[in-house]
Amino acid sequence: MNGAFLLIPFMLIRFGLLSILNKEATRRAAHFPPMIGKEKAAYWLYQLSTVAIFVYLFFLQIEIEPSWLFYTGLFIYTLGTVACTISIINFAKPSESGINLNGLYRISRNPMYMAYLIFFLGCVVLTKSPMLLGFVLVFQVSTHWIILAEERWCISNFGEKYRQYMKKVRRYI
Repeated sequence: MNGAFLLIPFMLIRFGLLSILNKEATRRAAHFPPMIGKEKAAYWLYQLSTVAIFVYLFFLQIEIEPSWLFYTGLFIYTLGTVACTISIINFAKPSESGINLNGLYRISRNPMYMAYLIFFLGCVVLTKSPMLLGFVLVFQVSTHWIILAEERWCISNFGEKYRQYMKKVRRYI
């Protein structure tokens, strides 16, 4: 099976489900805050690594076989898909203050990014591709810098409420 098929649930959840739940949330999810310093380079690495992951999956195959590696990859992929779905649902309905405080956002300030990482790691295991792993690692490192910019933007826009949220909830998990 072609690895690109792995992207179908991701695209349906990330774009389809989110736009059904809340069109404004779709715009919010596509918004990147102003970047400064290293964040600008990270932004472009993030964009390029995302494209690389998506395109490279078209060139990879998944061997559907009864092996521990296949079932491990399927478990990680499914976990990432479920986490992505839940985080998208939570993202679509922020509190009245505009800060997401419900669902997975009580555990992590960035559950969508964490879900993406788990999802992409599942793709790596299912395709057995070291190169895809490299793209995912670049994606994740650059994501950290994007998150720092987003946190700065949130502090600027939500002030003390967001600072209190940061004290209660970890950046990742």
